[in-house]
Amino acid sequence: MAGASEAAPHPYVPTDLKLPDYVPISLPLSTILGGYLLSSLFLVLLLWTLSGRLTKKTKIDRLLMCWWIFTGLTHMVLEGYFVFSPEFYKDKTSFYLAEVWKEYSKGDSRYAARESGIVGIEGLTSVLEGPACILAAYAIASGKSYSYILQFAISLGQLYGTLLYYITAVLDGDDFSSGPIYYYSYYVVANSFWLLIPSLIAIRCWKKICNAMSIESQMKTKSL
Repeated sequence: MAGASEAAPHPYVPTDLKLPDYVPISLPLSTILGGYLLSSLFLVLLLWTLSGRLTKKTKIDRLLMCWWIFTGLTHMVLEGYFVFSPEFYKDKTSFYLAEVWKEYSKGDSRYAARESGIVGIEGLTSVLEGPACILAAYAIASGKSYSYILQFAISLGQLYGTLLYYITAVLDGDDFSSGPIYYYSYYVVANSFWLLIPSLIAIRCWKKICNAMSIESQMKTKSL
């Protein structure tokens, strides 16, 4: 019986990956993807509407607030569940977050296998970057002086984590996907947003910080 449990069939690569008592995905793909996309859209629209009540906030500020809340909740809720639920692949209750990770693991089986590097990256992301993202949104809304520095730091952290995610996969053979559609849609496209958007934010914050330092330097020079 134990041997049969060890050999439980699953859709992941490699096929000999040991996932004792694996329970197949029970929710339809439309529910898994649709639930994530619709909830994300609802959150962004809600935040965009609420941020419009803030005075003297540009559209860029409002978009950034939407991004930081969205990515912060993604880190804490979605990735946090993965970190603290090591046996999600055994879930029999059709719990939504467990189903999400069962599905995503088709694009990167290191999640189902609980590869230590992945758990480490996601752990730091969910525990540190998640709350920091929420703080960044608050800093923009309230006009805090540390807003740009905080956004710059988080963006660098996101870039580092995403690049490390890809690099470790390449070094280990980059063969963790169940097929091309999962590889490109889940592994490549879904994660690429955490390369593109943090890069743009980091560049913007760098320019803002440099400009502020330049103005301060000029004022000091004039006062001498």
